[in-house]
Amino acid sequence: MANTAKQSATLAYPDRFYAAASYLGLDGSAPSSVKQLSSKFSNDTALLLYALHQQMYMFTSWQGLGTMPSIEAKRHFVKILEEGDSSWYPNPPNSVPDPAIDVQISSTKAEPSVENGGSFGETMTTATEDGRLMETQDKDVVLENPNTISVYNQWTAPLTSGHPPKARYEHGAAVIQDKMYMYGGNHNGRYLGDLHVLDLKNWTWSRVETKVVTESQETSSPATLTHCAGHSLIPWDNKLLSIGGHAKDPSESILVKVFDLHTCTWSILKTDGKPPISRGGQSVTLVGKKLVIFGGQNVNKSLLNDLHLLDLDTMTWDEIDAVGSPPSPRSDHAAAVHAERYLLIFGGGSHTNCFSDLHVLDLQTMEWSRHAQQGEAPTPRAGHAGVTIGENWFIVGGGDNKSGACETVVLNMSTLAWSVLTTVQGGAPLASEGLSLVVSSYNGEDVIVAFGGYNGRYNNEVNVLKPSHKSSLKSKIMEASPVRDSVSAVNNATTRDIESEIGVSQESKVREIVMDNVNSGSKVEGKSERIITSLRSEKEELEASLSKEKIQTLQLKEELTETETRSTELYKELHSVRSQLAAEQSRCFKLEVEVAEVRQKLQTMETLEKELELLHRQRAVASEQAAVNMNGKPQSSGGVWGWLAGTPPPKT
Repeated sequence: MANTAKQSATLAYPDRFYAAASYLGLDGSAPSSVKQLSSKFSNDTALLLYALHQQMYMFTSWQGLGTMPSIEAKRHFVKILEEGDSSWYPNPPNSVPDPAIDVQISSTKAEPSVENGGSFGETMTTATEDGRLMETQDKDVVLENPNTISVYNQWTAPLTSGHPPKARYEHGAAVIQDKMYMYGGNHNGRYLGDLHVLDLKNWTWSRVETKVVTESQETSSPATLTHCAGHSLIPWDNKLLSIGGHAKDPSESILVKVFDLHTCTWSILKTDGKPPISRGGQSVTLVGKKLVIFGGQNVNKSLLNDLHLLDLDTMTWDEIDAVGSPPSPRSDHAAAVHAERYLLIFGGGSHTNCFSDLHVLDLQTMEWSRHAQQGEAPTPRAGHAGVTIGENWFIVGGGDNKSGACETVVLNMSTLAWSVLTTVQGGAPLASEGLSLVVSSYNGEDVIVAFGGYNGRYNNEVNVLKPSHKSSLKSKIMEASPVRDSVSAVNNATTRDIESEIGVSQESKVREIVMDNVNSGSKVEGKSERIITSLRSEKEELEASLSKEKIQTLQLKEELTETETRSTELYKELHSVRSQLAAEQSRCFKLEVEVAEVRQKLQTMETLEKELELLHRQRAVASEQAAVNMNGKPQSSGGVWGWLAGTPPPKT
């Protein structure tokens, strides 16, 4: 390779490794030893570099490295060198030694070395059964870029550049336009407020300088919004929404912070309605144009299991009083939405326990339910992270206060069946609590990106997994609901799936034709026209079937729309009836109060009537007594005074 190419910033593997080895004097030009490396690095780093170099050529077996492949050893070798001496790359020697050939003594077949996306002829050395080495013919060895994700369902650590963020956990992460934004978190008990971005095309880190916009003015000083951890970061309309989180000086109610990617400014989202109380460790799920907030832990460390909605169109909060048995109060759980209708809650923890239960909320009927789980149910955990791809929900990390969860598990949200996708070693960054998980696209395929976490130490490593986990099983959740649910289930079977079946059918037919050509030779030529005619006939039938399926799909969509409209109307009627019932209950209560007052007045009137009757009797008795007294006394003539008074004289 020319010297100008070696000095370029795109020096590829394996030349980048050979340049690094030459820089450290491990190219064979001088005797190499750990002592030689210790003059430039710490003893631990020097020992690890030497071990990786030995591992690549299988000179010795290092127990700590196990059976690490040669290409992985090369990548780790360069990564450790760059961490210990970032200035090495502009100063490699003018010559790069010829690539050494990996020799696998215990193997009788040479495996091609995969690097850098090209191919070249290379003489491979293998060992025969009697232990003698012999050279085989030149083979095309496929090269790949070191950051190419070529293995499915396995975690890999891409080589990142730039300035990575400080190690942390309980941060938030979200992807917008092939860039992963990471905000906040906790490190050594201190809340963080920095914002970093990882370009998922070239795996380069950079820090975003932000500013705060207030109602009255805009300042270019660094953002002074409250640092937080345990919040949720949601991508929305080319913006980032940071919801809730623990903070040093928390507010009374939950805050929604908005970051504008164009202006690099933070602001507080103005909302109406009654917002939830401040909390952290909650789950926030974007369903259409609404945020669904569940659970968490408030500033008094009380666990919550309340449910709130934030409508992003009207910016209005609404507290939901769902029916059924909700999950117990918890925080640090995971949530996902399936078919834009079902909210799933998995795991989480209380002050004493971690959970492995699965709860489902029907967002149309607002009813909680708990279904039986199938397959390999995960262990109890809290602090895990989850993302969805199609109908599969990938859960990574978490722990139970004793150890981290090493398995990456997958839940098929239609069948509620669990399976283990892959496993990492205990103590790995992926077996951490408080890590973040996002989904992005790399070379046209979905990839899952994990960052950070805490498993006894704080991490800032990036790990990537390319899943191939697919399922075509029918939904058990849908089977539990009436016709409108089956309509939704059928609607999920898109015309793209039907077209793919046609393509597979035709492809298999073509493959059968090719095999017949190989086996029957010239006989196929006579049958080719009949086969082509048959294929055309099948194609026409499949196209007709596809047209029918499209028509049925449109009809089902119309029925679904009508059903959803009717459901919305019924829901409004239910709210109206509930309001009327509440008004009637209030009116009944007022009537009961009035009746009680009337009864009290009646009792008072009865008492007065008794007293009046008693007075009448006393008066009658007094009158009788007076009459008796009048009759018993001698009567006088009255004299002159009687005559003056008009009293008639007594009769004689």
